[in-house]
Amino acid sequence: MPLLGLDAWQLATDTYKANFPQAEILTERIEKVDTAKLAKRLHPDILLTSPECTAHSIARGAKPGSEKSRETAIGIVPWIEAMKPRWVIVENVNRMKTWDRHDELVDTIEDLGYTVSSLYLNSAEFGSAQARKRMFLVCDKRGTTVTKETLLTFSDAPSLSANDIIDWKASFKSDKLRRKGRAEATLARADRAIAALGRNIPFIIVYYGSDYAGGWQSLDVPLRTVTTIDRFGLVTWLKGVPYLRMLQPSELLKAMGGGAEHRLPYGSRREKVKLCGNGVCSDVMTAIFKWIGEQQAPAKKQNGR
Repeated sequence: MPLLGLDAWQLATDTYKANFPQAEILTERIEKVDTAKLAKRLHPDILLTSPECTAHSIARGAKPGSEKSRETAIGIVPWIEAMKPRWVIVENVNRMKTWDRHDELVDTIEDLGYTVSSLYLNSAEFGSAQARKRMFLVCDKRGTTVTKETLLTFSDAPSLSANDIIDWKASFKSDKLRRKGRAEATLARADRAIAALGRNIPFIIVYYGSDYAGGWQSLDVPLRTVTTIDRFGLVTWLKGVPYLRMLQPSELLKAMGGGAEHRLPYGSRREKVKLCGNGVCSDVMTAIFKWIGEQQAPAKKQNGR
């Protein structure tokens, strides 16, 4: 059960509270929290952290990364020192590995008595409808390590594709693809998809891509990475005419592994897209927590629990 959720963005903490009403919520930057005071009444088994990733990510484009943003990763150290959880999990974009203070962070966690497993995990391999590649540091104070292959044995989710997140019954507004004012780059992406797939087959236009995939993808593979900006347009056909609409936050939430019990009750459409892009895929975390549960089980048996 989550004890505490923290984020500097009010909308994020409001959304977290809506989904986990039993948890305490703080809207604050991690470096401004009195961790020693919190530790007097909170004793978590797991500290799950996702430091700011924008300054590490290629999603920022050519903009220089902010070192202050990157250093929120170092800001988790006082939390570890104060809370002393058995487990610490750090999630971030893969490029955090190239940060010149990454090794310092790992060394510091190890100096605090933890054994660190450094992993690259793709959510699609864990049954997610999204291909989201992220770095995870799984840290245990009792010395156990884990590999991706082991974690995959704890994933029993069926393999999903982009088709599985589309709400085909909804009546979201869709415009003709070849309407006046449509960007030429968008039409070029669509033309490449139609040339490859043929007419009357739905597909997804992908904006802001950098993997040279032609700016589109089929629906029978996992969705490409959900980011904090609108980047997926669904092309469908009606009587041989292609129509285009953007994927909706409810669909992106499914791509993040959200189930029927998860909600995005607050914020504008753009803000809800950002919330999804800032998230961690549930399918990956479910596997990690199942593995942790198995490691905890022997201790509970010894204690008669």
